[in-house]
Amino acid sequence: MKQASPTPWKVGFWSLMGTQFQNAFSDNALKNLVILLVLTQPLNEEARNTHVALAGALFAAPFILFSMLGGWLADRFSKREVMSYVKLSEILIMLLAAFGFWTNTMPFQFSAIFLMGCHSAIFAPSKYSILPEILPAERLSWGNGILELLTFLGIIAGTVAGGFLATHFRDKAYGAALLLAILAAGGWLMCSGISRSVPANPSCPARINPVTDFWRQLSFMKLDRDLWRANLGNAGFFFIAALVQMNLVLYGQSVLALSESQIGMLNAALAVGIGIGSVAAGYASRGRINYRLVPFGAMIMSFATLPMGFQNVSPGLFYTCLVVLGLGGGFFIVPIAAVLQHSPTPENKGAVQGAASVLSFVGILLASGVQVVMNKFLHVEIAHVFWVCGVTALVCGLYAKKSRATIDASLKR
Repeated sequence: MKQASPTPWKVGFWSLMGTQFQNAFSDNALKNLVILLVLTQPLNEEARNTHVALAGALFAAPFILFSMLGGWLADRFSKREVMSYVKLSEILIMLLAAFGFWTNTMPFQFSAIFLMGCHSAIFAPSKYSILPEILPAERLSWGNGILELLTFLGIIAGTVAGGFLATHFRDKAYGAALLLAILAAGGWLMCSGISRSVPANPSCPARINPVTDFWRQLSFMKLDRDLWRANLGNAGFFFIAALVQMNLVLYGQSVLALSESQIGMLNAALAVGIGIGSVAAGYASRGRINYRLVPFGAMIMSFATLPMGFQNVSPGLFYTCLVVLGLGGGFFIVPIAAVLQHSPTPENKGAVQGAASVLSFVGILLASGVQVVMNKFLHVEIAHVFWVCGVTALVCGLYAKKSRATIDASLKR
């Protein structure tokens, strides 16, 4: 019997997927745990909403400050080594969170969220830019679909776990943080299975000033129409995702009167949809980057938000809309992620991923500000914020449609 041909990329790829799943799980478990514990504090509604937005902003800000550093590290050193050291730092961050919960000191808890943002900002460029080095070129869209699926499965599990931990460790939350520290150690061990990579640009000079480096990368990306529009579409996607996620916490508590665990299930429904849509988009691409999926996904997202903004919408319909919203998001983001990975030259992939992270988390930070402005100053009803998300998705999709409808050339160079 003829033996199957060896596929050495599989071990490295699935080790990366496992590491990313743990990373997404721990990020969201810690952030959701802190947010839900804040909601149990004796705060007025305005202070509560501000603290929820602050948690999102603290997680997003490091991506603006340190993503270019992460991009430089990904180009200058081995991407696997960068990820390994970052995962080691996560263990210490979770121990800091445990100390914050043990002493009931909110500044330490928010500091842990900020440092997890720093951790992920440096991790992300290596994670995304190593994917084209691990996978055969024709599997890049498929790989992105799996990556997004496991990312959002991690978000599901982490979000649900955050609600569970907030309920069952309410007075001993430091125990929950210690569990997350153990998981961080597991993520560090999984890094050892990721394929070895050599530095793509070992002579790359240190980029100390993130502002000038970011501006340099923007100028570079503007020369490539598809790469530029993919970056803006990526930022728009993360703006929508962050605004929906923050609004779900407020909507679940104020409108649906749900418990912490039930609020976690709302986010889980959204993440399930994104995961399914991402895998479907990966298979629909058939070894190519199919940009037609971006406006298609945007239209699905826009239509899904229509019922969510009406009063007295049934819980069943609301959950269905969340899944459909996520489904459209999966079709939206997979081809964009593939363009961001495929288009740059090998020695510049990390820098481009760093710039993409900055833009995406500008979107997340902007979502935190928009949430506060709409609730505090414009007095927009919580349900109507979902319509803002739908309109934004439609605008982003129409903008992307002005680019090439497909990148029909094979991914093989």
